[in-house]
Amino acid sequence: MNCIAKYLRQRILRKYAIAFNEWHSITARIPLLKDLSSTERARLRQLCTLFLYHKTFTGTKSLNISQAMKITIAAQACLQILNLGINSFNGWVEIIIYPGAFRVKRHVTDSNGLVHQEDQSLSGEAWDRGPLILSWDELEHESYQLIPGHNVIVHEFAHKLDMLNGRANGMPPLHPNMPIEKWTDTLSRAYELLNQKIDNFKHSDINPYASTNPAEFFAVISEYFFTAPEILCQHCPEVYEQLKQYYRQDTLQRLNQTCL
Repeated sequence: MNCIAKYLRQRILRKYAIAFNEWHSITARIPLLKDLSSTERARLRQLCTLFLYHKTFTGTKSLNISQAMKITIAAQACLQILNLGINSFNGWVEIIIYPGAFRVKRHVTDSNGLVHQEDQSLSGEAWDRGPLILSWDELEHESYQLIPGHNVIVHEFAHKLDMLNGRANGMPPLHPNMPIEKWTDTLSRAYELLNQKIDNFKHSDINPYASTNPAEFFAVISEYFFTAPEILCQHCPEVYEQLKQYYRQDTLQRLNQTCL
């Protein structure tokens, strides 16, 4: 970080810092954050301050976006970049929030190669170099109670991290010490195994939605990494290890457990 950027960052943190009492009262209600150390909480507060400064929030259908709502979203989003840095969310600025699920029209191709238009109901969507869209009903439900394997904020912001390489394909920019071949082989094997289970109508401990495509697989396993690391580690230990290296966090260790 050059001197000018460092100065501007410190200026933002001094002038726009989230008030501690407000920060504590809101984040204390979010179970996803309960196992963070005091050092991690302090770093998360700084990241959220920068996040709120650089991002804009737009409510739809007369939804009024409160500061508490912004902090609730920012805290869970920035948990993912706790050891990656605020620049991981560069390239876009707007978060659009609907009161409930929103509907979009999609062109889908069936097994016969015919294209149809479908009307889909969504709780979240991330656009490449565009806004991130969320449903407040859904994220409120998942923010204040821990639902293993489900967190729409983690899911959609994982897509944003994935898109840093140019498109969502399950391959976010890896760190220099992470071999691309190891990431690709590990996630590809787990993705193929999940699809085999689903194709053969076998039970899967990972949300079947992860089988949609590699981008959704990365987003879903990121949900498990943060909300249910013990499940991910038990059923996909090598995938857990890759995410631990990528996010530079050991979420299972925070639960005082060990990945066997």
